[in-house]
Amino acid sequence: MRFFEINLFGVYVAPISLLMVAAWLATIVLRRVAGQFDLLSYAWHPALVVFSTYVIVLSSMVLVIAR
Repeated sequence: MRFFEINLFGVYVAPISLLMVAAWLATIVLRRVAGQFDLLSYAWHPALVVFSTYVIVLSSMVLVIAR
């Protein structure tokens, strides 16, 4: 499958930018769930864990949509 530009109110937007926003929203939800169970306190570098989670979510979304 090929990705095409998306017309968003007259502005052509790359599909990866919309996927990045969706992945960030999913990462916020996952970060709040991890905060409820205090899982980030076990990480050596919590910001690095959140960033790597974002990259994993984004790449998973791209792979699922590209299929």
